[in-house]
Amino acid sequence: MIVILKPNPDKERVARLIKHFHDMGLNTNYSEGSSTTIIGLLGDTSRIDENDIMVYDLVERVQRVTEPFKGVNRKMHPQDTILEVAGRKIGEGYFNVFAGPCSVESESQILEVAEAVKKSGASFLRGGAFKPRTSPYSFQGMEAEGLKLLLEAKRQTGLPIVTEIMSEKHLDLFADVDIIQLGARNMQNFMLLKELGRSQKPILLKRGLSATMEEFLMAAEYIFAGGNHNVILCERGIRTFETMIRNNLDISAVPLVKTLSHLPIIIDPSHAAGKRDMVQPLSRAAIASGADGLMIEVHNDPKRALCDGAQSLNIPMFETVMADVKRRVAFEEKQLQTCE
Repeated sequence: MIVILKPNPDKERVARLIKHFHDMGLNTNYSEGSSTTIIGLLGDTSRIDENDIMVYDLVERVQRVTEPFKGVNRKMHPQDTILEVAGRKIGEGYFNVFAGPCSVESESQILEVAEAVKKSGASFLRGGAFKPRTSPYSFQGMEAEGLKLLLEAKRQTGLPIVTEIMSEKHLDLFADVDIIQLGARNMQNFMLLKELGRSQKPILLKRGLSATMEEFLMAAEYIFAGGNHNVILCERGIRTFETMIRNNLDISAVPLVKTLSHLPIIIDPSHAAGKRDMVQPLSRAAIASGADGLMIEVHNDPKRALCDGAQSLNIPMFETVMADVKRRVAFEEKQLQTCE
């Protein structure tokens, strides 16, 4: 339910109204725009009579939100959410590139890649320490040691890091990670979503392999419901009947999310097709669709990568892609966030 207030409402009266809702056991989301002020009500609003709220003369109208996702709904928060992480702005009007290897394999590897992607203009270093793999016999990542190497790369290059978590038991290990990634296979790991909701860490939430848009936004709602509003969505391709590529990039997810939600959304073109020669054209499509960033896998020696080598760009290829990204981001009049 949303409560739309009359123009220029008195602050003290607004505060009293919000307290009234809190006394009823509801959570509130206050959004003040240039022309509209909204109080979003979260919780069991089925017992609330709209006429009781209309008694307050600072209220213009009351509207029920029919979608099951409330906190992430644009109706609750008409303005785009812009997050600030390590001095970078993520959201509408800004563009970020998260780049690095699928998995951390050694200190020399992660440092070489980190230096290279920073030089090319990436704003975040991505890299997997804990790796969810389809086969139990595949490389599972360096785990805690991999996290240490990512933090060392951050120390030496100044690049903030994003890396994937697989269990709520590991949350303490991620204290110095700038953005925690929740991978596609864990999008509906509800216990983990709840724990991330209780943290205040920025969360990069990837869409599940076969998730509908409602399921995707409801996963974000779990994090919101826990009190953590620092959520970035990531479209990484969905599973279809096509077998010639790894996944199908659902480019329509970007404008759809922009319509339904106020959260920023980025595109992962590497996982979307699973082929390095498709990363650049898919990146172009992502920028044109209005995405707020890209997540690109980069490896110093893709042929010897322990994970996802076929979709990883080598360093010269990433330089070429970034030159193209910079031109297109400028054309879209967005501000590329870099590590100065």
